[in-house]
Order: sequence, then structure tokens, then C-alpha cells
Amino acid sequence: MKIPALLKFVLLVVIAYLVFKAPALLMGKPIPASLAGVYLFFTVVVILLVMTSTDKGVSELTGPIYRVSFEPGLRPIRNVIVVALPIIAVAITYFSIAGGEVSSVKLRTAHPAPPETFAAYGKRVKTEKLTNPYRALEESDPRVFERAVKDGGKVYFKNCFFCHGAKLDGAGHYARALKNPLPQPFKGQDTIAQLSEAYLFWRITTGGPGLPAESAPWDSSMPAWESILSEDEIWKVILFVYDYTGNRPRSWE
Repeated sequence: MKIPALLKFVLLVVIAYLVFKAPALLMGKPIPASLAGVYLFFTVVVILLVMTSTDKGVSELTGPIYRVSFEPGLRPIRNVIVVALPIIAVAITYFSIAGGEVSSVKLRTAHPAPPETFAAYGKRVKTEKLTNPYRALEESDPRVFERAVKDGGKVYFKNCFFCHGAKLDGAGHYARALKNPLPQPFKGQDTIAQLSEAYLFWRITTGGPGLPAESAPWDSSMPAWESILSEDEIWKVILFVYDYTGNRPRSWE
């Protein structure tokens, strides 16, 4: 049985749509809606080009549309379509808004720029040129540096691994409860390797409450560790996360 050309076109578009939705449905990793829209647009264009490459193809695809639009005997169907299309458009718009699919009008950055200065430990800290006081020991006194890294590991596994994970992969015991966003993984060269130690000190010290407005609406769940850890403990845990993952912090130079 030959499938009518118009029905074939609709089926192919639906299949393409499901293919672009598959990463979200099967793996929980959706293609960004704007990108999926571009893919679907070009897919539809290609389908139309192929199906209308001959005069016969054009006639088979557009024939049913022409007959429904102009033949007097098909006026009841035409009236139903004229009424149904606006209702469908309104329903799609309503449910996409109700489902929270409308993009936020606010700008958001995953790694917001730290402020020029921030308050920590009863003083005003200038972010520029802020350095880890233990980093110089890596060359001048490796034994003391190694001890500081181990101390940082103790701080991490006492306070941080519940969210960021025993393997520093962001898959800690509490990670699944923190989906907006998930805890930051430290492994890989696309994470802390792209950041300076000053950045980590600011983020750990001030936590989620210290984030600027452009980080909304997905504010971090991380507490402000300033009230829990000492300044030395934070610098040491920063040493540990870089050392454990084999990353090097970005420098000011």
C-alpha cells in the first residue's frame, strides 16, 4: 500500500523531531532547544527538496492541500481545519508556558566573573593578584607542600566529598538532591584547570550567597564556607583538588 505523499512528509518530520528529542528522553542530555530547532528546520527543508524534485512529486505533495482549500465538496473539512489550527496553536503556547519551557530573560553565566573585591574573614580581599600562600612551597619546600596537600585532603573528605564526590567527579552522596545545578566536578581539563586559585577561594569562601545576579536563576547550593573553615583550610583544600585531579591552576601571568 502506497503511503500518500503528504502523510509521508508528516511522518518524516515527526520521526526527525523524535530523533532530536532522543538524547533527552534516553540519556537525560537534551540538545539545546534553539539548536534542535535549527536542525529540524534544515531537515524539513531537505525533505521538501527531495519530495518536490519532480513535477509528479510536487503534484502528489500539494494536491491534497489544493483540493481541501478549493474544492466545494470539501468545505466541511476546510471549516474544521480553520477552527482547529488556532486552537492547537493556543494549546501548544499555553502548555509550553505552563510547563516552564519559556527561556529566562535574564543573562546567566556558568562561571561568573569574581568581583574586584569581596569580604572574607573580617577584611576586604582584592581578587586581582590574590595567590595561594602555600603554592610557592611546591618548589621551595616540597615536603611542607606535600603535607599541606594532605591536610587539604582531610578537609575535603570531612566537608566537601558529600556533594563533590570521593573521586571529585561531582557524584557525591547528596549530588542527586542538588539538581539546580549539580555539584561541580573537578576532574577533567575543562573544569578547575580553566580557573585561578583566587577564583576558587572566592567561590568557596562566599558560596552560593556570594554569586552575582547573572548566575540566577540556578543559584549554587554551596554554603559560604567562611563560617565553617579557616582561611588556611580553604587554601589547603584548593591545593588538594588541583593535586588530586592532576590540574594546574591558571596564573595571572
